Amino acid sequence: MTEPAGAPALAEPSLLAKLWLALGMGGRIALGVVLGLALLSLVAWGLRRLGQRGRRSLLTGVTVLNLVGLVVFGSWSLRLPELRGSYFVMWHQLVRGGAALCFTGFLLGFLTRALPWVLNRFEGSGFVPFVATRHVRASKSGFLTVISLLSIAGVGVSSFALCAVVSVMGGFGAELKRKILGNNAHIRVDTVQTGGIPAWRDPLDAVRLVPGVAGASPIAQGEAMASSQINTAGVIVRGVDTSSIGSVIDLLSNIDVGDFRWLDDEATLAALPPDTPIGIGSDGTLYRKLPELPKLKNDEKVSPEVAAVVAKDTLPGVVIGRELAKTMSLYVGDEVTLVSPMGDLGPMGILPRSRKFRVAAIFYSGMYEYDATHAYMKLEVAQEFLDLGGAITGIEVKVSDAERVEEVEPGVKAAVASLPELRVRTWKEMNRNLFSALKVEKIGSFIILGIAIAVASFCIICTLLLMVTEKSKEIAILKAIGASDHAILRVFMAEGIIIGLIGTVYGVSTGVSMAVGLKYFGVRLDPDVYYVDRLPISVDFGDYSLVALAAMVITTLATVYPALAASKLRPVEGIRWE
Repeated sequence: MTEPAGAPALAEPSLLAKLWLALGMGGRIALGVVLGLALLSLVAWGLRRLGQRGRRSLLTGVTVLNLVGLVVFGSWSLRLPELRGSYFVMWHQLVRGGAALCFTGFLLGFLTRALPWVLNRFEGSGFVPFVATRHVRASKSGFLTVISLLSIAGVGVSSFALCAVVSVMGGFGAELKRKILGNNAHIRVDTVQTGGIPAWRDPLDAVRLVPGVAGASPIAQGEAMASSQINTAGVIVRGVDTSSIGSVIDLLSNIDVGDFRWLDDEATLAALPPDTPIGIGSDGTLYRKLPELPKLKNDEKVSPEVAAVVAKDTLPGVVIGRELAKTMSLYVGDEVTLVSPMGDLGPMGILPRSRKFRVAAIFYSGMYEYDATHAYMKLEVAQEFLDLGGAITGIEVKVSDAERVEEVEPGVKAAVASLPELRVRTWKEMNRNLFSALKVEKIGSFIILGIAIAVASFCIICTLLLMVTEKSKEIAILKAIGASDHAILRVFMAEGIIIGLIGTVYGVSTGVSMAVGLKYFGVRLDPDVYYVDRLPISVDFGDYSLVALAAMVITTLATVYPALAASKLRPVEGIRWE
């Protein structure tokens, strides 16, 4: 069969492409491992060829280069704009990641450059440190040197992994707590009875006078269905007091576009001036309002459809989240219909109550759950829409110190004691399951990665046992000239402690530097997938100290058996075959 005229000729795959396809996934992985080992061997050969002085000069140059990179990338990243939401700029992340990596590289180079000086000082402090340090620094026993380096690397990598996990999980917990407290009250006063709280003004005034209360605001909350021209979504309607809600939650500071004050100014909201920001695109583009259609002269006739578009009625305002606005394609000034299940009784039964609103502002809290479901409006409008009359569904209270909310809770309970149907709940009580799960997960990760440090300590046991076998003659000579069993025990325990300490210092320092770099330079995340828009990092030196302590305890315990074996070695057994 001949090829049709004008058809492009297919390119013959090259020999390398054919080999790559023939390898398969397993062959590609094996090839990558072989190439990686070859590269490491080449680097090790080059370092040996440089000599000791050349290696020190190279290390100093790399450390200085990392310091210069830290200054350049760090100052550059601090000048980058802080984008909110799902906007992602790749070169921003390369700059921020480069700053964090340069900081880590500089710290590692500094520690490596300072290690010989520290060992020299420790070596000259006595007999036991002298012998232990000499054994660790010995380079003639190639196999033992490799095992010692692997022991240090094992402890270091395990400590680094534990520090990284603790930082990220602690950061997620702290960020989640901050978002929850920013969008919810610290204490909530509500009732389980239907109809809400009719007489709420006196309890509200009494709660505001409680010591430790920073603010209190009434709220009317219910569920509804939001409908736009292209989509529908379930929402949580929250009627708020516009004059006091800012003292309880962070709604006012979370406004992206629009104005919270337009909830009280429906006339301005219905006739927004041209060029007013009305939305933000997925790439960060700011959308602005187009000019209105020109006014028609008195003698010009217009159809009813056009007149309906030109004329805008004043509607009550509503503040919605960014994700809800994106789902329903709503912008500031657009109309949205809310349907409440609490309807009116008609001939066909209960008919849902619907009402049109106008989007006054779009907020961004950083948590998808709130940005996709919450809609705020004036308290009076929500009371009418939810058929509450003059009642409210709860009182939201903010305290001065959220961590000490239990100290304020009794005062709030006493302030509303005149209404026994009211219940008082703190944020810790309402979110107990969530934070308990985070705490258990953090403890479980700590235990699992602590086992990884224990596995790395097995390398230390093997290193010391091989060292006892190789150094049996030296041990016998030391005992023959007067060294006691206790001194030999301390020598080999000191060797294991030095190996564990070096690995711990490298691992914890790398983990701390990486955590500090990521915290101050930042890594973006997709808020459509995660609760937050950037990787949260918690820098808690108490956790890092606990990691270092656990690593040192495990590695110290690993030295006991080899040290006991060395101390029980008899001099005659060590020199019998010499």
